[in-house]
Amino acid sequence: MEVQEIDRVSSIAREEFVSMYLKPSRPVIVTHMAHNWPAFEKWTWDHFKEVVGETTVPVYNNMRAGAKVPVNGGDGFMKFGEYIDLICKGPSEWRIFLFNLFKHAPILKQDFTFPDELMSGFLKSYPMLFVGGKGSIAHMHYDLDLSHIFHTQFIGRKRVLLLHNSQSPLIYKMPLTVESAASFVNWQDGVDTKSFPALKYAKGYTTILEHGDTLFMPSGYWHHMQYLDSGFAMSLRALPAGLAAKINTLYHLLGMRGFNNMLIKAAPQWWYHYKRRFAHQQAEKAIKLFSQTSQQSHQAQPYF
Repeated sequence: MEVQEIDRVSSIAREEFVSMYLKPSRPVIVTHMAHNWPAFEKWTWDHFKEVVGETTVPVYNNMRAGAKVPVNGGDGFMKFGEYIDLICKGPSEWRIFLFNLFKHAPILKQDFTFPDELMSGFLKSYPMLFVGGKGSIAHMHYDLDLSHIFHTQFIGRKRVLLLHNSQSPLIYKMPLTVESAASFVNWQDGVDTKSFPALKYAKGYTTILEHGDTLFMPSGYWHHMQYLDSGFAMSLRALPAGLAAKINTLYHLLGMRGFNNMLIKAAPQWWYHYKRRFAHQQAEKAIKLFSQTSQQSHQAQPYF
């Protein structure tokens, strides 16, 4: 797998952002976007415990979803304050994602601003919190709603691996899901090209997010995240422009997810294994296409 570092800028003008990152669908990190937000210093574990510590939240572990687990099915529940105490004690696989903290504490919306100066279409009622203990993992996936995402890290560090959606066959995308059949756990030490040979042809981006870094992830980007420390981040989401993109979003949210969950209930074991066989078949086709294209490119080179 070929991986390059994500571009970093301290700030960026709208024209440059649109031409260099939004239109070509490339990620970028804006390192100082959040530095003027009250949240930059105000949002701490103690502050969250004080404001929403009694709120019950769904938590997720590091296990990949089994045959009978529906999309976004939680692994347990606990009070947010108890969860914070747990992950602050040391390494913990438990994490929280897509938690609308601001629904329970609207006052927190005063602590940040949406980057309207860069683009439009933000879902301003749905800023989402992502929290994880040291060692917890968000396995490779892309987001069902296909939003553009501005993901700001608070407290702790997080290693990120991103891939453009065009890489889907090479990373073993399973049908009717936004998940990869391949494992990217500890990918920085090498991916399993013996079990998943197409991975060696994939191209991605990486970085380590630290406090105050804002990562722009374009619509449909695959992402795998590992918490190097206990920490949390907030995602601000914006719908992609254009009718076709919005129809695709509706298909993902209503049609694709619903059909997948229906098959999980109706024939869990068959569907579980079929999805993985299909992913391998598509990857084999992608390898052949990649090899043919490379060979044709080589043959087209002039001889001197």
